[in-house]
Amino acid sequence: MRSKDLVIKKKLNLKQVAEQLGVSTATVSNAFNRPDQLSAKLRDRILKESAELGYFGANLAARSLRRGESGVIGVMLADSLSYSFSDPVANQLMQGIAEVLVEQKKQLLLLSNGISSAEQSGAESLPDGFILYGALQGNAFEHILRTGKPVVAVDFEFSNTASVNIDNEQGAFAIASHALSKNDSSQVAVLGLRLIESSRVCRLTSDDLVSQSREISRSRLAGYMRAASDKDTSIAADKIWHIPINSPERAEIAAREALTSTPLPNVLLCMSDVIALAALRVAHELNIAVPEQLQVTGFDDIPEASRSNPALTTVCQQSLEKGRLAARMLLDGNVGEKRILETRLVVRQSCK
Repeated sequence: MRSKDLVIKKKLNLKQVAEQLGVSTATVSNAFNRPDQLSAKLRDRILKESAELGYFGANLAARSLRRGESGVIGVMLADSLSYSFSDPVANQLMQGIAEVLVEQKKQLLLLSNGISSAEQSGAESLPDGFILYGALQGNAFEHILRTGKPVVAVDFEFSNTASVNIDNEQGAFAIASHALSKNDSSQVAVLGLRLIESSRVCRLTSDDLVSQSREISRSRLAGYMRAASDKDTSIAADKIWHIPINSPERAEIAAREALTSTPLPNVLLCMSDVIALAALRVAHELNIAVPEQLQVTGFDDIPEASRSNPALTTVCQQSLEKGRLAARMLLDGNVGEKRILETRLVVRQSCK
């Protein structure tokens, strides 16, 4: 009885399933992979009887070994999966990637840089190539590079890998110049994102301003500073807030501090739309009129930016197109190309 149980539990392969069902291996394979080759009635029978035998199609990893490819593209995120799904910019990027993969009949595998290779059970070995999103580091990232598979980096650059970026400094310069253009005596505050290594919301110090980092947030701050200098306006360190994550809750803490400080700022430059939308809510609670008393700018142009009251002046960074372009570059084999997409100033009612 024990040996019989073992035979029953053993997983059948394609050939054995075909023999059990009395059809060819091609018929079983088509039922799972090429349904247009069979009548609906025959395919339904094959799938139903295969399931009864415990067979649900060829193992993807085994198939990739035979063919030399899996048809899977991996997307490794710098942040956790839960945070990335809640972030509207990451959502737009992944939507763009998914659109292209669906067109090309490829599958998508999401990975997090925050999880070690061991914890991800070697999932990095399955994809044919990778799109890396955000400033990645650590052993999971290094393991991907060691695979030698094609890589396209988005929103950061690494050695000789292909990349898709925007000119963050120029985008920030353009929007700050617009906000400051009609203010001869501007009191400027900045709600920044990930400017320093700290898990709490806080103001910067003068020492914090000394940095050669090429992080996105530092590039945006440099654009703000350059625009202020061009308008003969300065932005003091203690008027710049660090927000550790792009969340409404943390942004509201910083916005409340900025909008209850003395002197009250009349220009608030925010490094993301999530932060700017939180600032608009706080301004409303404090009876600060936007844009009459306070001009607010964002960065990203997420869908909510056009629906806020007032609608948000922001920078469109083409997150959807970044995802599409990264996926096309990877699938087309353009693994040495570095692309810089243009940003676009989107003027709405939150600035005069």
